[in-house]
Amino acid sequence: MTKELAREIVRLLQSNHSFVVATIFDQTGSAPRTSGAKMLVRPDGSIFGSIGGGRLEANAIALAKASLQTRQTSIDSFDLSGQDAAGMDMICGGSGEILVDFIDANDESNQAVYREAAETLARREKAWLITALRAKENRLQRQQCLVKRDGTYIGRLDVDREFLAKLTAGPAKISIHAEVLDDQRILVEPIRCVGTVFIFGAGHVSQRIAPLCETVGFRVVVLDDRSEYANHTRFREPLEVVVLDSFERLPDLGVDADSYLVIVTRGHLHDKTVLSQALRTSAGYIGMIGSRRKRDAVYGKLLEEGFLAQDLSRVYSPIGTEIAAETPEELAVSIVGELIKVRAQREGAAARP
Repeated sequence: MTKELAREIVRLLQSNHSFVVATIFDQTGSAPRTSGAKMLVRPDGSIFGSIGGGRLEANAIALAKASLQTRQTSIDSFDLSGQDAAGMDMICGGSGEILVDFIDANDESNQAVYREAAETLARREKAWLITALRAKENRLQRQQCLVKRDGTYIGRLDVDREFLAKLTAGPAKISIHAEVLDDQRILVEPIRCVGTVFIFGAGHVSQRIAPLCETVGFRVVVLDDRSEYANHTRFREPLEVVVLDSFERLPDLGVDADSYLVIVTRGHLHDKTVLSQALRTSAGYIGMIGSRRKRDAVYGKLLEEGFLAQDLSRVYSPIGTEIAAETPEELAVSIVGELIKVRAQREGAAARP
């Protein structure tokens, strides 16, 4: 769940508007979005967010509209293998399930749960959204709560404390998944500030970095000044692609403390140009590819232009964890590993009093 989605949920609840949230989970294969992807469907049928577009998203919107009429939550399966994937004009296949969750604005528990979720994301902390579903008389009975780091929770959930603790341990700490308890299906979803990775340069290394970043929960934006490189043929949705007029003057990207800037352009001059602008932002991470010799040359030029050594100390360069990476695939693992490490360190710092 993104900060923006959480804010929109709170806004709708405060305006007394019920709505539906569609969430992908138990996904296998290469479906268009990874597990945890969410889309909000408002009462007027408009949407916020995406679960990948195409037929999958269209079907989810239709299910959400039906849910708004019946005021009921449902779990629906999808299978994008074979003819269905071909019909969507997609290379990816895969299958999974979608939780089509009706959120009643008149339920005070929903108000409390999502208000705390939004505040948790704003504080860059972590919590877990637990949704329990039990089939009864052809309907799903729904309970939901938000479990905080200290084990306390907001909302309703009829399970014992020991089982609740298990739900937020192990795999539940990092990925959305489903559990079964007696006759209940329980969906466990980590609530964390996922962050946005802006990748400057759309070459071979970027092609490996971008999908890997998305797989581990980052929002991803790829930017280049060459439309033949920055396009959705090379970078499949939900990866976002921006064709720049030039690296010389970047557009307002809304970079903040939850932004990760990865500089992997096609040359030293472009890297320096992007880095000089990146250092003027509040980005939580700035990384630049290249050898130490190249880095020192770029740093020297920036110092001549008035930047301070303190400014340059923010930069991770050479970028990536040290694993002796050589190929684009290995470099991608190294770089994304560093992004995961920085994100975890920032989450840990936010959790400390």
